[in-house]
Amino acid sequence: MADREMGEGGRRRGGRTVTMRDVAALANVSLMTVSRVINHEDSVAPGTREVVLKAIEELNYVPNPTARRLAGAEFYRIGLLYNNPSAGFLSEFLLGLLDESTRCGHTLVVEKCGSSPEAERVGLRKLMQSGVDGIVLPAPLCEARTILSHIAEMQVPAVAVAPGQPNPEMPTVRIDNYHAARKMTAHLLELGHSRIGFIKGHPNQSVSDQRLRGFLDVMAEAGLRQDEHLIEQGYFDYASGLAAADRLLHVQPRPTAIFAANDDMAAAAVATAHRLGLHVPNDVSVAGFDDAPIASTIWPTLTTVRQPIGAMGRSAVSLLVAELRARRKAGEGEPPQELLDHSLIRRESTTKPPKKAGAAMA
Repeated sequence: MADREMGEGGRRRGGRTVTMRDVAALANVSLMTVSRVINHEDSVAPGTREVVLKAIEELNYVPNPTARRLAGAEFYRIGLLYNNPSAGFLSEFLLGLLDESTRCGHTLVVEKCGSSPEAERVGLRKLMQSGVDGIVLPAPLCEARTILSHIAEMQVPAVAVAPGQPNPEMPTVRIDNYHAARKMTAHLLELGHSRIGFIKGHPNQSVSDQRLRGFLDVMAEAGLRQDEHLIEQGYFDYASGLAAADRLLHVQPRPTAIFAANDDMAAAAVATAHRLGLHVPNDVSVAGFDDAPIASTIWPTLTTVRQPIGAMGRSAVSLLVAELRARRKAGEGEPPQELLDHSLIRRESTTKPPKKAGAAMA
């Protein structure tokens, strides 16, 4: 019975499910040897391990670690699949995952993938072959159709982190991006700014649209018509922030403030202002979003929206473990949806607009 349970969960081959018995037969080894290879045990000779791995690849076999667990197991292998362009977000999030995983005795396995559908598929498969029990999907992968389709097909337990909306198919943890952006925009207006540039996030993430809508709605409610030349496309990375900020700061008249949809792009806007001989915040205020580590390490320090990135990582581990245990007990119910608090962090990069606002660039 144990061997059958360990073998179930592979992809279908010729109309039936590929099992560990198929792998053992093709590799001409015992089921125990296949199990040891899958579980990364050291007792398998290198040559034998290579033969088994080739058989796994040829049969397109994906082990189902959850089915292999003994009924009383309490510790899990948690997979993180990522391709987030923001180094600041990722580092803070990874620390949260590690903190909670280590505290509870779970093992964290990390896999990076590219942004194409094929690269996402390959990354997911590699992570599953490493023997993880479930997967944490931070943005943007938590909204990637390819990934979500494969996870649904394989029935892999997963948690979505930082999507724009709750996912009815899996647990999620997120903040209210729309109202967070409203709060930052209101802060800039209260300082006296009315000509504000905005750097959008990557169009493949729904949070980008929510942050833009929050900004535009507050501007409209204040009776201010947003100049279309003051909205620039970014991609949540530093390089795109440099290009977007350069374009914004050459618009005439110049904006007195820039609100970037994440801290990486906001930091790039500060660097661009310095390069152009502008003082931040006396000539131009800059605000960000996330409160990633870069927000408090650059000069001047960034006014930003604090998204509790580390706490989101810790919550993701707790939600995934709860999901794994619920599945083991054949539990049913709606996946839990956690909405964490956000806050406005006022630092040195924002102040009142200059008296001669929007002076022409030399």
